Amino acid sequence: MRDILNDLDNDPRVSDPDPVRRAQKQMRAPLPKRFYAKVAVTEEGEAFKVLLDERAVRTPAGAHVVLPNEQAAHLVAREYDAQGEEIDPMTMPVTRLVNTAIDGVASDTQVVAEDILRYASSDLLCYRAEAPERLVALQAEAWDPVLDWAEAELGVRFVLAEGVMHVEQPRQTIAAVGAYLRPRREPLRLAALHVMTTLTGSALLALALDAGAVDAEAAWQAAHVDEDWNISQWGEDAEAAARRAARKRDMMGAVALLKAMSGY
Repeated sequence: MRDILNDLDNDPRVSDPDPVRRAQKQMRAPLPKRFYAKVAVTEEGEAFKVLLDERAVRTPAGAHVVLPNEQAAHLVAREYDAQGEEIDPMTMPVTRLVNTAIDGVASDTQVVAEDILRYASSDLLCYRAEAPERLVALQAEAWDPVLDWAEAELGVRFVLAEGVMHVEQPRQTIAAVGAYLRPRREPLRLAALHVMTTLTGSALLALALDAGAVDAEAAWQAAHVDEDWNISQWGEDAEAAARRAARKRDMMGAVALLKAMSGY
């Protein structure tokens, strides 16, 4: 039997130049049937692998899934163990993230880091509402502490703007974010940071969360201040709520992987 999700020979989806999109496209295959009964974690040298009936799990591109510690390996193992008759990658946020890191991010960490920096150059937290007064206050309450942390940690200042007109951040500010990100380019960590950045629209929220300056639930709520305000005024659409729940699942998967890698 072929390795799980490893049916990409001659598949044009592997050719996307963006490493994150390339790895994500590789996982859009028809759902395979669950073929295994037992899920286990095994130590191999200084790393850990997940076994399905004694066979090592592979990524969609065929690489062995190797995790840096037992906690991270158990996160992946639990997702496999929770599968029913079919294996649905959309219910496996940590596994998808690990696959993305191995198949995509590891081959070009520079591209992924640059994408995070692009978010920092137009970070959600820097764009404030002009009105109403209550929304302005909610944004300040949720966002100002993260900006204060970033400015203290990086030693630079972020320029704020009202409305949606783009404001140019100082070159030294973005350079400081890049310098802060440089030692955090291990593929699994960088992939998790990228997921959190894209899901929240804020590189600063992702970095603060990684640093322990804000917890996961507070970061998620901070990313949705505007959306929650609109919901309070107009109500919530069921499909939008389902999409948000799916995004939150991916967000919390990234958080769980970061915590596991840090050993807590």
